[in-house]
Amino acid sequence: MAWFSLLSALAGMVGLTVGGGMGLPPEWIEGSVFRSYFWPGVILGVVVGGVQALALIAQSRGYRVAWGVHAAAGLTMMIWIFVEIAIMLVWSPLHGIYFVTGLVQTIIAVLALGAWPRPFLARTPR
Repeated sequence: MAWFSLLSALAGMVGLTVGGGMGLPPEWIEGSVFRSYFWPGVILGVVVGGVQALALIAQSRGYRVAWGVHAAAGLTMMIWIFVEIAIMLVWSPLHGIYFVTGLVQTIIAVLALGAWPRPFLARTPR
């Protein structure tokens, strides 16, 4: 999941910065703080891609914080999609795909951190 999100963020960064916005209409960001897709592309690559890279590095090196960083990476992806839709006021199936990847990454990380109750339907003492 993290590799998919990292590679997608980097491809999006290249497309938005070097690729001139990947053919996205400039009207979609009118009224926002952005005059072009360049800075959103940089943010996508550095922030969204960066936290995915940190999660992968932490996991590959066996750091105890790895699952926490994966949870943060998934949340970052979901926040990115939410803010992107709020700014552009446009929805695409890709938004759904990337939101779900962030959600799944977060859920897996939280479960790996031990959030799954054992037994599942056990009641807490009162």
